[in-house]
Amino acid sequence: MKESIDNTYLTVRELFVSYLQEHKLRKTPERFAILKTIYATTGHFDMESLYKQMKEEKYRVSRATLYNTIELLIDCKLVTKRQFGHNSAQYERAYKFGQHDHFIDLDDDCVLEFCDPRLLEIQRSIEEQLGVEITQHSLIFYGHKKTKS
Repeated sequence: MKESIDNTYLTVRELFVSYLQEHKLRKTPERFAILKTIYATTGHFDMESLYKQMKEEKYRVSRATLYNTIELLIDCKLVTKRQFGHNSAQYERAYKFGQHDHFIDLDDDCVLEFCDPRLLEIQRSIEEQLGVEITQHSLIFYGHKKTKS
């Protein structure tokens, strides 16, 4: 599994380098440290938890650098930003992570992920009916976890 993560990081690093070169932006160690930390993280994260994780790992990264780098990573499609209804945005890795949707538990703001292949059928139907190409979608269900009896 670690080899897969390392290979994924090497690939996203190359994509990020290309993006930075194309946009004539600096290739700084801080930007690559942020990318590496994100791709070593599973699930969703917010900016504060990412900042704390970077500090725990002894990276010296300012919040401004973190926010600016996240915006670059979103622009080059390596990170996805989600707004689940509470105040802070949530982020997740985007490269090589399959389409999925979300359920938000209103009691504890827990985010659960699911994938239902029927949604791809619906997407194809919409594309055919409207003559469009859907490049992304977001589906969020809100509710409460059922207690087991």
